[in-house]
Amino acid sequence: MAVLHRALCTWFICLIFLILLVLQLDERTRWSWFIVFIPMWIYDSILILYLLFNMTTHCKNGHDGSLRTMKRKIWCFVCIVLKLTAQIMLCLKLENNDRSIYIPLYYVMIPIWIILAISTVDIFFTLISNRSA
Repeated sequence: MAVLHRALCTWFICLIFLILLVLQLDERTRWSWFIVFIPMWIYDSILILYLLFNMTTHCKNGHDGSLRTMKRKIWCFVCIVLKLTAQIMLCLKLENNDRSIYIPLYYVMIPIWIILAISTVDIFFTLISNRSA
């Protein structure tokens, strides 16, 4: 898929998600929050399939001697899974207004904080290794 197609697909899915989000927040619809997040889950599933395809071709071809690119792909996969976890927990929190299942907000945000912390460390070490090279 060309870069332009990926960018257009990303913007289109984000646009649909934002439209559904605005409709839900304005209380014009009474949909479940799980329905509102469907475009994001479609996008994340496309990303996961793309990463799995790239990882299998990487292992199959064996063209790269270093494991740096494979580690980067695994890190992207872990980030997407953590993002999906945060989205599901956020939907559960927003759906349960009657306090039948109480999920504190800091539990919902733990996957996002993990992504931010590890990304900060990863960027720091990437900058250090590029500077010394």
